[in-house]
Parts: sequence; C-alpha cells; structure tokens
Amino acid sequence: MKAGKDKVIAIHYTLTVDGEKVESSHDNDEQLWILLGHGQLIPGLETALEGHEAGETLQVEVAAADGYGERQEDQIQRMSKKYFPQASRLKAGMVTVLKLKDGNQRAVTVHKVGMSAIDVDLNHPMAGKTLNFDVVINDVRDATEEEVVHGHAHPPGAEAH
Repeated sequence: MKAGKDKVIAIHYTLTVDGEKVESSHDNDEQLWILLGHGQLIPGLETALEGHEAGETLQVEVAAADGYGERQEDQIQRMSKKYFPQASRLKAGMVTVLKLKDGNQRAVTVHKVGMSAIDVDLNHPMAGKTLNFDVVINDVRDATEEEVVHGHAHPPGAEAH
C-alpha cells in the first residue's frame, strides 16, 4: 500500500540541520504515527512521503519554504514577563514556548531579556533552514473513519480521543 491522503503511516526519522542532529525518533525508540493529508507534517516532508511503501528508506531535503518558512526579520516582539512561566531563567538565544490566547502554543526564541519585558523572535526556530530527514517507513495502512474525523492517527494500543 502506498502512502497518501487519509493513509496512516508509521515512521522513524532523524532530522539534521547544518550537519547537526536536531531530533530523532530513534532516541526514545517511539515511531511517529501520522495521518497524511491533515497538516500533521511540514509540507515538504509530507509530499516526499507520498507514494512510498512500508519498508522504504528515504533521504529528504526540505527547503525552508516547504518547512517552517523563510525568516522574517520584522518578527521581534516585546512582551511582558508575565507571559513566560520561567521568565527568571530565560536568557538570549534560548527557545521557549509561548502560550497563545486561543490555547495553542508557539515556539519562540528569546532575543533580549529586560527588567519587566522579554523581546522574542516569533519566527519558528527552524525558519529559514534547510531540513534534512532520514526516514524509515515502517507501516502504511488505511485510516479509520474515526481517525479521519479526529484529524490524526491513533497508534496501536492508544485510546481514541
């Protein structure tokens, strides 16, 4: 069976950027379960996986535009320290999570720490970077109706939610 929209795939991956390993599913030995066609992956990686089958290994290079986008230099914003749970520990260059009003979260990079405010770079930390993935496709199957309705895969043994 080939990977594509409304197919669930299980992968192991390693992500490298500028020759350095950034993350890997091999580190915790938990493969990633993804429902394709529902925005769970960056566009460049999802497109590269389409049409492939279980057992295949891929090396995928994703340009910034198809990953986390190009860096936008006007994305520095000053925010009150009250929005950061660990504000006293933050230093320039650190990546932290900013909780948004709608309940979502966003990774931001600390640009400067002041007395009562923190300047953050709202660009994703991987914006402007070429992403290199080594991917092993372990499984490809049809999504269940419930998975399609929920918009994400339910790994074996996981409770549906």
